Amino acid sequence: MSETKNDNATTEEFQTNGQLDDKGITITEQNHIDQLSSRGYGTTENKTLTLTFYEALYLHDKGMLTVKNKQNTTVNFQTILHTYQTKDENAWINYIVYRDLRSRGYVVREGFGTGTEFRVYERGTYGKDPATYMILGTQEGKPLNITMLSDVLQQCQNQKKELVIAVINRRGEIVYYTVSQLTFK
Repeated sequence: MSETKNDNATTEEFQTNGQLDDKGITITEQNHIDQLSSRGYGTTENKTLTLTFYEALYLHDKGMLTVKNKQNTTVNFQTILHTYQTKDENAWINYIVYRDLRSRGYVVREGFGTGTEFRVYERGTYGKDPATYMILGTQEGKPLNITMLSDVLQQCQNQKKELVIAVINRRGEIVYYTVSQLTFK
């Protein structure tokens, strides 16, 4: 992955409202659905955009999203994160990696269920070309099963994607490692 500088120019200055539910955050304002989906956020179904929890956390942190619960009470970042953590033990890791990739100008979408959390598009290629990278996030010091890693690498290679491991160190910094297959001749 090539290093790019922070691209705040692509962040549209708008505020939208979302509804917290068990699967994520739903948005029904049509003009905001179009703006967000064209930038690679959420999935659209029946004129409703559903954001993943990490997408909602990112947009909430940027001041672009206000989230309300079923009682129509505005919820804060911590409430969204806590709801996400009840669904996924790697919630914080996923959010940190997602935020870092987005701040570098990449469009980040959900992985394909191959053991990777995200698929990443180069800047300017979303909607035109397939994703270039598959991202596997982990914490420094947490062991990775080599068989699982080999299987994920094989699946990425079958899809013509590059596997990148995002390692979050103890200070919250992320180091990216490209993974390739080692072959002996």
